[in-house]
Amino acid sequence: MNKFIKAVLIAFSLLMLVVVSFAGGVLFANNDFLKPGVVRAADQPAEFEVFWQVWNIVQNHFVDRSALDPQALTYGAINGLITALGDEGHTRFLTPEEVADQQTSISGKFYGIGAHVGVENGLPVIVAPFDGSPAAKAGIKAGDIILEVNGEDVTTLPLNEVVDRIRGEEGTEVTIAVFRPDSDESLEFKLVRAEIKIPAALWAMAPGTKVAVIRMTQFNANLDDELKKTVKEAEAAGATQFVVDVRNNPGGLLEQAVKVTSEFLKDGNVLLQEDAQGKRETFEVKPGGVATDIPIVVLINRGSASAAEIFAGAIQDNKRGTVLGETTFGTGTVLQPFELDDGSGLLLGTSQWLTPQGRLIRKQGIEPDVEVKLPVGATMTTPPELETMTQADLLKSEDIQLLKALEHLKAIPEVSIESETKPGVDTSK
Repeated sequence: MNKFIKAVLIAFSLLMLVVVSFAGGVLFANNDFLKPGVVRAADQPAEFEVFWQVWNIVQNHFVDRSALDPQALTYGAINGLITALGDEGHTRFLTPEEVADQQTSISGKFYGIGAHVGVENGLPVIVAPFDGSPAAKAGIKAGDIILEVNGEDVTTLPLNEVVDRIRGEEGTEVTIAVFRPDSDESLEFKLVRAEIKIPAALWAMAPGTKVAVIRMTQFNANLDDELKKTVKEAEAAGATQFVVDVRNNPGGLLEQAVKVTSEFLKDGNVLLQEDAQGKRETFEVKPGGVATDIPIVVLINRGSASAAEIFAGAIQDNKRGTVLGETTFGTGTVLQPFELDDGSGLLLGTSQWLTPQGRLIRKQGIEPDVEVKLPVGATMTTPPELETMTQADLLKSEDIQLLKALEHLKAIPEVSIESETKPGVDTSK
């Protein structure tokens, strides 16, 4: 019996020691309510403890209890993490609704104002308005910094929230205030949201010439097929030279970038792809291109991004034609999609693109062989407009980039505009 009592007393003493130790731990962990105790997983960076400290402080002390939406706070934290990576306008987090929108937009049809929106220097910016869209018709231009949407300041919002405020039901109105750095002015546009239908490729003959102006609006899943059809039609109409216009083309699918570029090259490489470990993969030209011999000039501007930059860089490095216009946007990461548990998604830049000669596209862009800036307020001339023009109308066009391209092909007389050819670049083709 004595042994039994002794064993019970020992067990009771151990139990009391555990309870006291636990109580002491709770007391010491909570002796300062502004520094809540945090349990950290073994593989979690020590710096992440601060996040949970802030989370707990907010949960315990923020005055507006209705604002403590766990999903909104979590998504906000994720967007902050993504922004800190510095892959502006490319790597991004998508809500479940945005995942569905992403699939719709790449198919070539969606609802909105018809502009690709990105981030530059921490601010939301118009990367490219789509041809014929409400944004393009209203006069919104690539490079416009978005300040307000319906009177609300959006300069500090994550990109996805800016896009959410711009989007809406078809037929509804949205007011967008922008700052245009080129002219140092603030502008306001009232737009009616509409269904955006984007043909991947369209063309027209430049009046009075044998030059077909081929415009590629985005590298969606149909572009290569549409381009081959376009080239065939243009040549049947008597075209002996091409101006290939990828201005305001926001890019799209890497597969299409390789296929489309290969239509203009006989051999060589389209691009190099470098992963996080520095390993490079080469994407070679696919044989059987439909326009490998015809003289070309490629038009680019600040709205040319992603796959459009791959195309321009490959034409340039392979000395296939002259690249003319303005330096491109500088989007050069490969986005790998990751599906998350709640239906949201992460488009993460897991690799970066380089031109065939190893020039980095990301944050650098593609510089033109011949620099020609479109004057402030001037608009581009697109194939539908060319179809209604005479040569006299064309020569009076505000689109001096197109005119300079036609001059370079010796299709029209010399145009009196300022241009700059990069030193050491051979633009004779």
